[in-house]
Amino acid sequence: MNGMYIVLKLRFLPRLLPVLSLISFSFFSCVSDAISAEEYFAIGMAYFDMGKYAEAETWLTKARSAKKTVTASDYNLGRIAFETKRYEEAARYFERVLAKDADNVQALKAAAYARIKTGDLAKAEAYYSRALALVPESADNGYNYALVLYALKKYDNAEEVLARRPTVLQENKDILLLYARAQKAQGKPEAVDSYALWLAVNDDPQARYEYGVCLEYTRLYALALETYRAAYNAMPADNKNPTKPEARFAIARVLLIADSENDEGIAELEGAIMDGFADFDAVRLLLTEDGVSEARKADIQRVIDNPPSPPSEEPAATEDSATVESGATVEGDAAVEALERPLEPAPAAGEAAVNETDASEKTP
Repeated sequence: MNGMYIVLKLRFLPRLLPVLSLISFSFFSCVSDAISAEEYFAIGMAYFDMGKYAEAETWLTKARSAKKTVTASDYNLGRIAFETKRYEEAARYFERVLAKDADNVQALKAAAYARIKTGDLAKAEAYYSRALALVPESADNGYNYALVLYALKKYDNAEEVLARRPTVLQENKDILLLYARAQKAQGKPEAVDSYALWLAVNDDPQARYEYGVCLEYTRLYALALETYRAAYNAMPADNKNPTKPEARFAIARVLLIADSENDEGIAELEGAIMDGFADFDAVRLLLTEDGVSEARKADIQRVIDNPPSPPSEEPAATEDSATVESGATVEGDAAVEALERPLEPAPAAGEAAVNETDASEKTP
């Protein structure tokens, strides 16, 4: 038992040495009776590196009282606030750094990501735009900026930002998928090729369903039907993005428009409603489609007037029952979901992240 204790102590000794050495130095120093701001900062960062955020915050707060260490302390206090999910506070710390150094790229990215977390996408857009202007070759900044633009429904701007990086588009699956979605949101036929490129080396029911939507609006009905079916078959029963009944309705819609004489379209429509599809406004739109025959429109009206009953629902789960919460979102929120996992985690430490202790110099 004593041997294990000694091993554990030795294991954590390297992490404790910076703290112990600085404290001992300050205690025995003949030069000064007080710990300097640089020492406060170094002790705080040693605690930060060990994941001891409360202790780190205490020492960094002391360090920010001196002009020489205030900028570095503010940035790292922002990192602590971010790590502990105090996003508004984190954003304010990063913005303090920017008030002194508007061109600090690391602080711009950190402030942008913190503002994403607070829901202020307009500020996040401004910060990413500035960061990209300072480092135009950065693929990560471009992707994260485009994500924010997409979330703000500035689809053409998002596409333009990504189009400036054709090499990265081919190499990074996240960037290519966002590019395809930006094109799709504008109703551009080019989205078909972008989705096809992505699906050639990736697979995801949501992306495949979106590809089907693009094929349908470009009237490539045979391929759209095949794609919708593949997406539907790959979806779990509790899929939310889209739901399985929504995907089945898409299959029915294509069949009714492209092959109106086939009874399969009505059968799929009834099946989608029995499975839980309840958007009857979407069903009524089929009555306006030129491709749907009058006979089929009469069948659709019959389904609207007398919808088939869904099967009886399973008993509600009790509190003791195990539940699984799906993390999927609707496609319109795809970029917002992606904002939770940008290419470059933020805020990062980085060499340039005001890790120096001279606030008078701009961070490169």
